[in-house]
Formats: sequence, C-alpha cells, structure tokens
Amino acid sequence: MLPWLLLLICALPCEPAGISDVSLKTRPPGGWVMEGDKLVLICSVDRVTGNITYFWYRGALGFHLETKTQPALTAEFEISDMKQSDADQYYCAANDGHDPIPSELVSVHVRVPVSRPVLTFGDSGTQAVLGDLVELHCKAPRGSPPIFYQFYHESIILGNSSAPSGGGASFNFSLTAEHSGNFSCEASNGQGAQRSEVVALNLTGLSLVPTENGISHLSLGLTGWLLGCLGPITMALIFCYWLKRKIGRQSEDPLRNPPQTVLQGSTYPQTPGPRQPEPLYENVNVVSGDEVYSLVYHTPQVLEPAAAQHVRTHGASEVQGGIA
Repeated sequence: MLPWLLLLICALPCEPAGISDVSLKTRPPGGWVMEGDKLVLICSVDRVTGNITYFWYRGALGFHLETKTQPALTAEFEISDMKQSDADQYYCAANDGHDPIPSELVSVHVRVPVSRPVLTFGDSGTQAVLGDLVELHCKAPRGSPPIFYQFYHESIILGNSSAPSGGGASFNFSLTAEHSGNFSCEASNGQGAQRSEVVALNLTGLSLVPTENGISHLSLGLTGWLLGCLGPITMALIFCYWLKRKIGRQSEDPLRNPPQTVLQGSTYPQTPGPRQPEPLYENVNVVSGDEVYSLVYHTPQVLEPAAAQHVRTHGASEVQGGIA
C-alpha cells in the first residue's frame, strides 16, 4: 500500500517555489554620487521561475519611478543626471506572479562640489586702523558639507577654519603694517577646491590702493598722511613768523614811538671844560615813498660858569644905566 501512495504523490504536478529575497544596491557603491553624475539602482532576486516584474520607488511613501519585466535575477534602473534634490531613500520590489516582495530602503547622497567662495570683511569693512581686530569671512554659496576654508594674505596662509554643517566660516587676526596687500580665501569639500577673488584692505593713514597688477603701494597713502600732518604745522609757523615781523616793525617805527629827549640839568659847578653844542634837528627815518620826515628838538644851550657870570653882570649894568 505504501509504495503505491508514494507513486501517487510523485505523479501529482508540483508548483515551483516563488522568490523569497529581494535586494537593492547602487552604483556607485554606498549610495554616494556626485552631482551631475549617473546613478544606477540594481534590483536583485534569489531565484528565477519565469518572467519577473521589477518596480522602483522613491521615498518611504513609495513614489513610483519605473517598471520592468524580464526573466532575470537582476534588473537596473538608471538616473542619468543626479541633482542635489535627488538625494533621498529608494527601494525596489519584485513579483513573479504572486504578491510583490519589496526590498529594504537604501539612502542615496548627492555630493555637490563647492562653488567659488566670496570673501568679506567683518564690521570694519575694507577700512581698518593698525591694531584693529579684523574678521575675514569666507562663504561658498553651494557645496556639500563639511566645507574646509583657508585664508590667504597674498600667497601666505593666515589660518583655516571649517563649516561642518555647510555655510561659511570666519578667521580673526590683529592688523599690523605687514598685512598691507591683498586677501583671498579658498573652499574645499573633497570634491575640488575653489579660490575667491582678491580683496584689498585699506589701512587708515596707509592707503592700500591696488594697481592694475593687483599690487598695493604705500607711497600715495604715506604722502597724503604726511601732508595732512605737516600742513597745519607749516601754516602755524608761517603765521608766527609774520606776526613776529609785524611786531618788530611797529617797535622800530619813529612815528609810533618817537625818541625821548633827556634834558640835562645845570652843571655849572661840575663841568670843568666847554661843552660841544647839541644839534637842533635830525633826520629820523624815511617813512614812505620819497618823503622825508624830520623831527626838530630844541636843546637849551648851557653856558659855562664864567660866561654866565658875565652875562649876569653885563645885564645888571645895562639895567642900572637905563634907570639912570
């Protein structure tokens, strides 16, 4: 009886087992792809029993992307030009005539190279004074994080900073005379580096004006600073010199300060000999043009003691004769 039962079971048609395992992989591997590059989603099953219908979906809610039917263990779906907005979760499903079996979710990341960064100065702007604390801020408008920044003075690296979550970064330094010249910054996120445009910083008193070759000169700024400082000093010295000369001329003018004549007292008993006659007038100064002004002084004539006695005696005799 038993052998006949076994022969009956083997004579019945047996349906092949369906697919039980579905997986999704990416190319490039790991789900990392550069912006603008191609992404391939590879859906695989564990066995083939005929035609299999493959489905591809985006996001956890299952936005349908593509459907293919073929008798193969794998099927591929390609996104030719990946954009930053294409970064999301993807999955696939396979159906061999029974219920579709989905794969697990796979995350896809789109790497965006940094764009050309922009260098700006902090609150001080492009005008600063020696000794100021200057802030350099560098920011790449686009680029996947993290972004690494380097700051340059001419071709010398001043320092570096990073933005782990994207955006910009800053670097601070104390301004010295050696910092005259041009500044720039560089951004990189492992997908290539980009350099900013050159920006010149103007120091108060030392004007850093970039030339056509991008080289800053101190000569014009230094000249302006010297003129600004020496101009008022020069004007003050000229005014003092003019005032001094004006006061000197007024003190020497005889019309404003006539000479004082000192009258000599009588020296009859003390004068041993005859005195020289004093001048009655003298030319003092040429005041203006061809006119000559003379100052005339009256100088009393002093007689000698003997002559004075003779005059008194002679005068008295004349008086008495007249009376008689």
